[in-house]
Amino acid sequence: MERQTEDSVIYLDNAATSFPKPPEVLQKMVQDYARFGVSPGRGSYDLAVSAAELVWQARKKVAAFFHAPDPSRVIFASNATDALNKALLGLLEPGDHAISTRLEHNSVLRPLFFLKENIGITYDLVSFDGSGRVDPDEITKLFRPETRLVVMNHASNVLGTVQAVEEIGRACRERGIALLIDTAQSAGHIPIDMEKMHIQAVAFTGHKSLMGPAGIGGLVLAPGLDVKPSFTGGTGVESHSLKQPADYPHRLESGTLNLPGIFGLSAGLDYLAKVQENVEEGSHEIRLAQMLYDGIKDIPGVNIFSPRPGTDTVPIVTCTVREMVSSDVGDILDGDFQIAVRTGLHCAPLVHETLGTVKTGAVRFSPGPFNTDEDIMQAVAAMEQIAMRAK
Repeated sequence: MERQTEDSVIYLDNAATSFPKPPEVLQKMVQDYARFGVSPGRGSYDLAVSAAELVWQARKKVAAFFHAPDPSRVIFASNATDALNKALLGLLEPGDHAISTRLEHNSVLRPLFFLKENIGITYDLVSFDGSGRVDPDEITKLFRPETRLVVMNHASNVLGTVQAVEEIGRACRERGIALLIDTAQSAGHIPIDMEKMHIQAVAFTGHKSLMGPAGIGGLVLAPGLDVKPSFTGGTGVESHSLKQPADYPHRLESGTLNLPGIFGLSAGLDYLAKVQENVEEGSHEIRLAQMLYDGIKDIPGVNIFSPRPGTDTVPIVTCTVREMVSSDVGDILDGDFQIAVRTGLHCAPLVHETLGTVKTGAVRFSPGPFNTDEDIMQAVAAMEQIAMRAK
């Protein structure tokens, strides 16, 4: 079978990585890197100073995007996983207690397990209800004197459900407990205000709905929250000392920064600012996800696990087809219909344990800003055919 070209693919895996990127984002990233692709903060010559200024402007944009007061507390990382590791390894100490949920991605579950096994933290995981949401009261019931941190996703990468972060954040602040939010799925879809929502740390990635390239993300810290460095090395400042600098962002940034990634993230944020309606009620992606949900919900043999997309979700529709293994459904969608989706356990095994889909996995559709109504109509028609064949 001849492999389709990227131009012929209906790409519905934007929850993994947004694709394609806006042409203006790619152009600006390349232009800036071509002009200023030197090491920022590593020299006093004009090019290095200009590169450092562009990095600082990117920090300011990220801080403004998340309503964080101090751009120096924007820490660049490789992705949300890297940022979550920086936060978890830098905040939790032996004897500390953490609270998370069964909705989490392995980027939270594995670091927590690592810290439990290696330094002796403890943690509890709160389940979710039939609508895919965590009851804030179930979190507060688990607070202990030694509880140091609540860490949870803002939106589920399997179900698309948005959690009651502001209510949970308020309860955490009253008890002096830090709240760390994984915004890999929500940033770019749902407005995030760290001050209003009482969030002390945000982990984000650039390659999803922020429209940036792969390999860039970060951690945004509220004033007063100190994170120990878990990775040390050259920073370009205080080079005479063997101790890691205490000031932010150098405290948590060692080694040469991913300059093209930062430039691309900055351009992506500029792009989003021009299309701000995409994060409001009735966004294009939500409308397409609703169209997909409505189109497949009555197909015999299709079982949808995510709620109908709306103002309290991100644009994700996750389902199974009869007893088919999800990877087989994905292969048929790709090979026969040129439709790209995500299948399997989505790096969130506890969600699938709760849903009862560990053996089959599930098929996740996630439309993006460049998908069309025709794309969704073709996806619905394809699912009808696959379900009919599977009888």
